[in-house]
Amino acid sequence: MQNTAKPATKVLIVDDHPVVLSGCRSLFASDNTVKIDEATDAKSGHRAYVAKRPDVTVIDIKLPDVSGFELMRRIRKDDPNARIIMFSMNDDPAFVVRAIEMGAQGYVSKGDDPRMLVKAVRKVAAGDNFISPQLAEAVTFSGASIKANPASQMTARELEILRLLGRGDKIVEVADALEISYKTVANTTSLLKQKLGAKNHSDLIRIAVEMGLG
Repeated sequence: MQNTAKPATKVLIVDDHPVVLSGCRSLFASDNTVKIDEATDAKSGHRAYVAKRPDVTVIDIKLPDVSGFELMRRIRKDDPNARIIMFSMNDDPAFVVRAIEMGAQGYVSKGDDPRMLVKAVRKVAAGDNFISPQLAEAVTFSGASIKANPASQMTARELEILRLLGRGDKIVEVADALEISYKTVANTTSLLKQKLGAKNHSDLIRIAVEMGLG
């Protein structure tokens, strides 16, 4: 008799917190239709994606090397059809909007009921989109504030450079992390100062921290 069992849904979790990874494993432990793989930073996450080609990738925004947004950009450059859920402590509606604009199919806050992540994985694996109800409502009712949020004025690359500056990286370190030239980072830093009304480098760092990027 031919085996018609449906193959397991492959899920890649990219998060640097052992407790989060353990919690994700526990959520799906009793479900043999889901196979979990893990990575703890953007570099290993990108390698794992290329090697495993998961059906769904769950990415924390705040990773130790570059952000989840940058990892998503790299993955989608390799595979425009990648199905990605952003999973973060940051529930700022502007970040939810930015994630969807960049191509994420889902956004779940770590403050949500853990079952929301399970629901998101199932929906996104099935080809649907998913934003947890509380976040979806916040996005709907915060339209004006999202437009006023500095994050909405920046490209994904500018946002990533600001984040790395905010955590204390020097321009040469930002260039190395993003694999771009020193000149590109320096020029973008100048543009960011103009956009954000920053007088100097220290102002940029302060703004990044205030935005929760550092």
